[in-house]
Amino acid sequence: MRKEVEKANRIIIKVGTSTLIYPNGNINLAAIDQLAFVLSDLRNRGKEVVLVSSGAVGVGMHKMNLSKRPATIPEQQAIAAIGQAELMNIYNQRFNVYNQQTAQILVTRDVIDYPESRKNVINTLEQLLAMGTIPIVNENDTVAVDELDHSTKFGDNDQLSAIVTKLIAADLLIVLSDIDGFYSDDPSTNPDAKMYLTVTSIDKELMAQAGGAGSTFGTGGMHSKLKAALRIFEARSTMVLANGKNPAIIFDILAGKEIGTLFKEDLS
Repeated sequence: MRKEVEKANRIIIKVGTSTLIYPNGNINLAAIDQLAFVLSDLRNRGKEVVLVSSGAVGVGMHKMNLSKRPATIPEQQAIAAIGQAELMNIYNQRFNVYNQQTAQILVTRDVIDYPESRKNVINTLEQLLAMGTIPIVNENDTVAVDELDHSTKFGDNDQLSAIVTKLIAADLLIVLSDIDGFYSDDPSTNPDAKMYLTVTSIDKELMAQAGGAGSTFGTGGMHSKLKAALRIFEARSTMVLANGKNPAIIFDILAGKEIGTLFKEDLS
């Protein structure tokens, strides 16, 4: 059993586009509804929950009937703006069913670059949690090009979720992806790939075992998960990487079951 996970009270949940969007580009309404149910139930238990949600571009592509991710930055920003509004509509509808209030926070990298911005974001998140809401956080893709096809220093929502974990001193980050955990190699091409149950340190060798980019509709890959885990180590917190195909897996993770890969730095 994972005692540190069982005890977690302030929890950040990060969902990737692969959880929210089917491979054919359609919206996975069942997963979104399950996610709303699980997170609302955690709030009913007295847990503090923040959702870091990808999916704006993927939902926007679906809304505009696009099968390929747009090539230019202005197109991607426009699609993200359309998708973000639609995504929040869906979230609001599903969370309302469970009588759970949500809030939207869109951030850019200045939340870590500028002390005033950092303080404002922390104050807002703390107040929303005190009010019993579930803040839904995403990068503001319409003004930031960090997460789109443009290399600047912020990164993707894996990084953002780890930064939010550190900002509000959360006990646990759960990253839901399209893979069961962190493997020694790509399990889809190497049947001998082994999944790590626990990772206590990250070195160059481990980084080399991480693959490239994520899905057509998302931007994250395993390398990005390890970079997020490094931030979690810095924050003296804990992270679990697991498969988000069925968001009810969160219940099992918080029950301390050995699901996915636990990232917990060995400080001994």
